[in-house]
Amino acid sequence: MIRRHFFLVAAVVAVLLMLLVGGLKLAFGGKAPGQGGPGGPGGGGRATAVSQIIVQPRTFTDRIEVLGMAKGRQSVTITSNTAELITAVHFSDGQTVSKGQVLVELKGDQEDAGIAQARAQLAQAEREYQRWKTLADKGVAPRASADQYLAARDTARASLASASAQKLDKVIRAPFAGRVGISDIAPGALISPGTAIVTLDDVSLIRVDFSVPDRYLPVLRQGLTITAKPDALPGEMFVGRIAQIDTRIDPTTRALKARAEFPNADGRLKPGMLIKVGIDEGQRRGVAVPEAAVQFEGSQASVFLIAQGPKGKIARRTTVQTGLSSGGYVEIVSGLKVGDHIVGDGLNRIQDGALVGGGDGKGGQKAGAQKKGG
Repeated sequence: MIRRHFFLVAAVVAVLLMLLVGGLKLAFGGKAPGQGGPGGPGGGGRATAVSQIIVQPRTFTDRIEVLGMAKGRQSVTITSNTAELITAVHFSDGQTVSKGQVLVELKGDQEDAGIAQARAQLAQAEREYQRWKTLADKGVAPRASADQYLAARDTARASLASASAQKLDKVIRAPFAGRVGISDIAPGALISPGTAIVTLDDVSLIRVDFSVPDRYLPVLRQGLTITAKPDALPGEMFVGRIAQIDTRIDPTTRALKARAEFPNADGRLKPGMLIKVGIDEGQRRGVAVPEAAVQFEGSQASVFLIAQGPKGKIARRTTVQTGLSSGGYVEIVSGLKVGDHIVGDGLNRIQDGALVGGGDGKGGQKAGAQKKGG
């Protein structure tokens, strides 16, 4: 019985060893481990065709980028300070209006009556004053009586001015030149004090307020040229300047507020747009490679540097320190030098130490790069 079990176990072990040897042969292409497969670390077999890039210098632009909100040079919501019926609307949606132009008229019958009454009282007071002044000049009446009628006349004149001012409240005018928005106001509508009638914006020039960390204070100055990229207009860029810089740094955020102005003759920029403001610090030359040539694993970056091996060119994984990135290129701060050859793409097909082949290419066209601010 024991002998039978022994032979059974031996047979099972033999079968497992045969399966293991067969699997190893398939895995290594009929070669023993350590002999090296095609393109493998051992350097034997056929070289893997890759795109080779020659590392070259490129021009980089250090740029601070922060977010801001666009607003017009002047913006206001037109309201009424009295509760009254609207009798006339003198604008249409989206119309450009001039300063002082009448936008809305409110019912003013009571004010008209008050003005008429004040005018009549002023005329009566003027006549009485002139009569008593003439009598006082002749010595017939005391001068004090003439002075009393003079005061009455001045009071009547003030009453007329007050009635006229109340009438002005019934006529709503544009406080500045600009463009009105969309309104639902119509004649016959009853409005209350503070009720929005229409918005008015002067968008001939757009202002953008933004905050920049105080470490960039030496870069900021009035008149500095800056760029704006609205999220709502992808691919478009506007050029403006810094108009004002705040006098204080926020003690909580350690940021400095600044205001930029952008010409907007065509009205492409709208108040309320989210704007990405870019401030250039300066240009410099640096080593750069295409983004496709860099592998990122967490915070570590690497490239495949092409070197000469005993049996041909091989790819060696090389750790690099990256900097700015823009236009499809990444700045290499350390780890590479100008003239090095690296694998340009297809990095997932390459192993460290693998044989490689293929034509050389050139990289390093001029491109800008951006440094995020804030």
